[in-house]
Amino acid sequence: MRFATAEMRAIWPLPNERVSDNFNINLLFDDGDQKMPRIVRCSIIQASIATPTTEPLTTQKKAMVEKHVELIRKAAAEGAQIVCLQEIFNGPYFCAEQSTKWYEATEPVPSGPTVSLMRSLAKELRIAMVVPVYEVEQEGVFYNCAAVIQNDGTFLGKYRKTHIPHLAPGFWEKFYFRPGNLGYPVFDLGFAKIGVYICYDRHFPEGARCLGLNGAEIVFNPSATVAGLSEYLWTLEQPAHAVANGYFIAAINRVGTEAPWNIGEFYGSSYFANPRGQVIAQASRDKDEVLTKDLDLDEIAEVRRIWQFYRDRRPDLYGPLVAS
Repeated sequence: MRFATAEMRAIWPLPNERVSDNFNINLLFDDGDQKMPRIVRCSIIQASIATPTTEPLTTQKKAMVEKHVELIRKAAAEGAQIVCLQEIFNGPYFCAEQSTKWYEATEPVPSGPTVSLMRSLAKELRIAMVVPVYEVEQEGVFYNCAAVIQNDGTFLGKYRKTHIPHLAPGFWEKFYFRPGNLGYPVFDLGFAKIGVYICYDRHFPEGARCLGLNGAEIVFNPSATVAGLSEYLWTLEQPAHAVANGYFIAAINRVGTEAPWNIGEFYGSSYFANPRGQVIAQASRDKDEVLTKDLDLDEIAEVRRIWQFYRDRRPDLYGPLVAS
């Protein structure tokens, strides 16, 4: 056996070599090499629309992108390492009506103008980003999508919203989106592993569990939801996902009302929840805001060593969950 360093040679004698009287076995268990805490600073951004929805689509998109660039720069100035935007951040929540004109708001991912701009911004600011946009794969094939960008501007991949609602008072999404077909990818940023679940997905615990099984440490859920419909669930379901799966949740909702549809108030209240299901930071109900919070990823191991949900699950008995 050969030792790479004199320090290793001093700690552990060679075979058949007499152990020195000065040999200190405690050196093998020196606390000096303890891992550094895994603290990740994240920002989530909630915002109202920047122009009336009667303006040309290009004007609306340009105004929303410019507004968010300022907010992203603010997040970076606060030291954020990961920034996540709200669902289809670069426009209004147009699913309140069914009109083919909104198909013109689509763009390819990652080659479209919005994601390309955000890749440049991520590289400039050295931040990772989750960027939700309206994606076109080919003509007539559209998805509710979120691009994931590394802090050097590299496009890591995308998530496509899996569960597509079609319900009152104005969530007519099947008119606009195909169900996602990419499963539940987890993206390794080097310092954290993140997953994405988009809006209505949050009502389905199966996908939340898949993200945990795939290794997610932080799950971002960009949303667009209104008071009177889902508010009583807002801080109930997703903290429950955090508990059941032992990871952090970052939940984002836009703010304000959007004419001419006025389907209700987008009530903001974006928040972070820890693996114990506690809401540890929350934004306002009605203001544009950058919510920034340090997440201690070591809490994941602490919680999972108490609650052994991954060990005790019984997938062999869950067949009815996936029966057609």
